[in-house]
Order: sequence, then C-alpha cells, then structure tokens
Amino acid sequence: MNDEGKPLFQQIAELIENSIVDGSLAEESQVPSTNQLAAFHRINPATAAKGLNALVADGILYKKRGIGMFVTTGARDKLIARRRDRFAQQYVVPLVLEAEKLGIGIDELKSMLDTREHV
Repeated sequence: MNDEGKPLFQQIAELIENSIVDGSLAEESQVPSTNQLAAFHRINPATAAKGLNALVADGILYKKRGIGMFVTTGARDKLIARRRDRFAQQYVVPLVLEAEKLGIGIDELKSMLDTREHV
C-alpha cells in the first residue's frame, strides 16, 4: 500500500475490492475489521473505516451491527463489470482511436492483438 497519488482510504477500499475480485474474499464473508486493517497497514483506524464505509456506500459491503462488515451477494460481478467498463474506456477506446488515425482497420488490429496474445 503505497500509491503516492491516492488517499489511503481509497487504497484500503481498492485492496478489499481486489480481494473480492480475485476470490480471496467470497461473497457473504466477513472482511477484516477497521482495527485489523489499521494495525496491519499502520494507519489511523478512522482512515481504514473511511475506506470500508466507501465500499458500504457503494453496495459492495454491508454492516451487521455488532458483528462486522461482510461482502454483499453480487459484489464480485459488480466490481468485475465496473472494471471491464473502466478498462474499455482507459485502454480499448484510445487504442481503437489511435489505430484509426494510423489507418489500421479493426481486422488488422485484431490480428496484431492475436499475435501478441502470449506475450
């Protein structure tokens, strides 16, 4: 955890999201507590709580009063869909636009991607 330009609470939220996407945090499983996250990452518990609460606000986690926070059903699919959309906007759209500027058609672009498939 040391993404210089990102606030710590966002980094905490992304760590939890990554764990959900890679399957190490299953749906309906309990996530580490604010105090556990704060101790492990050596940050203020309020910062860890802000990261978790951002995920609650986003519908990725939910609170069970007195027990802790848990991954919502469908959270993994929601995160993957969001990341796929972001991937398309960040990488695919600019790639296609640049290819068009260079006179590279979609079929040629697909062929280029196919040849780099195992890189």
